Amino acid sequence: MVLLALAGGAAAWKTPKDTALYAREGFVVVALAWVLVSVFGALPFVFSGDIPRFVDAFFETVSGFTTTGATILAAVEPLHRGALLWRSFTHWVGGMGVLVFVMAVLPMTDGHGMHLMRAEVPGPSVGKLVSRMGDSAKILYGIYAALTLIELIILLLGGMPLFDAAVHAFGTAGTGGFSCRNLSVGAYENPFFDWVIGIFMLLFSINFNLYYFLLMRRFREVAQSGTLWAFLAIVGCSVGLIAADILPLYHSLGTSVRHAFFQVGSIISTSGFSTVDFNTWPPFSQAILTALMFIGACAGSTGGGMKVDRVVILVKTSIRDMKKMLHPNAVASVRFEGKPLPERHIQGVHTYIAVYLLLFVGSLLFLAREQFDLVTTFTALAACVNNIGPGLGMVGPMGNFARFSDASKVLLSFNMLAGRLEIFPMLLLLAPSLWRRHRVRRVR
Repeated sequence: MVLLALAGGAAAWKTPKDTALYAREGFVVVALAWVLVSVFGALPFVFSGDIPRFVDAFFETVSGFTTTGATILAAVEPLHRGALLWRSFTHWVGGMGVLVFVMAVLPMTDGHGMHLMRAEVPGPSVGKLVSRMGDSAKILYGIYAALTLIELIILLLGGMPLFDAAVHAFGTAGTGGFSCRNLSVGAYENPFFDWVIGIFMLLFSINFNLYYFLLMRRFREVAQSGTLWAFLAIVGCSVGLIAADILPLYHSLGTSVRHAFFQVGSIISTSGFSTVDFNTWPPFSQAILTALMFIGACAGSTGGGMKVDRVVILVKTSIRDMKKMLHPNAVASVRFEGKPLPERHIQGVHTYIAVYLLLFVGSLLFLAREQFDLVTTFTALAACVNNIGPGLGMVGPMGNFARFSDASKVLLSFNMLAGRLEIFPMLLLLAPSLWRRHRVRRVR
């Protein structure tokens, strides 16, 4: 706290003449803020000795704030309770967004806030719930805190200790997945906890705007949300297919459905909690979970991945383009959430996916230098860039990322930040043109 006070005081000592924030400044502020928050957030682990190496502590903290849940720890139960609580609380702060929280508690003009929110809130687009951006941030955090408190109370009523309930509520709300038990949620033999945490993981994966519509009794808009129904359809189909596939392992339909529901909810929400080691599941089930890693949650939620919204837009755009091949002169628009989607939004989705694939391939080639098996390397990268947490193989739900080199941990940390911030803020931070001072030539 002393170091942060000194750093903050030094940074605030001199106020720049021009304090206006535009898109360029918004990207820089968001990217730098997340990097610096992760650097300072790693210090408690280093000072306490729980994670003495800074690179490991930085990786763990980035994983926490980005709600990834990947860890370098082989066992978490030996950690001090303060470290465990801080580790999970990073999920809660990072879930809705560090700077969205700042906008909720500090006064800020709407023009400034919009550029920050666009750079930080996950999804193809972002808008205001009400006229003032600061009020929108307060509403979002109010809904977020209320859902967290409800889950905490239900877990307590089910018999979970207060400390454990708080840790898992923070991890569920942020869709992060850090637990205070080595076996994650699987350490509790009460199936009640599986269902409660599983349901809340899905609730936090839904666009928070829909909860606001429910509060305003705008039920028709919620019922007509195509993204919501697509998300629920993906979850339902995945649970059914996996439950049928793993039935021979558990010899009980109820147990198979429960484990399938929890793991599907954990992966598509990008939480990363586990009740079983799905490394032992059949390849078909593992393939479904791997696909869900890339799809992710809904835009405007605390989840990661490419987002269901982008998948829906991509499918509809592909269908439209194939129809235009048959009927070149036909005029067809892509409708999303009941409205025609502007071409610039469609172009934005295509650009995002293209850059996403380039980043993924480049990072995969770098990680392949570690000489681990392809399943471990591929799913480790997928788990980090999509903010999932566990992968398969060496980085499965009972494994960790400790064996990766320091260089690979730094790269994976970058990928976690890029995935959480929708890639562009982190990549633009590396662009030399962004740091050049633009001089305005005076005309006499």
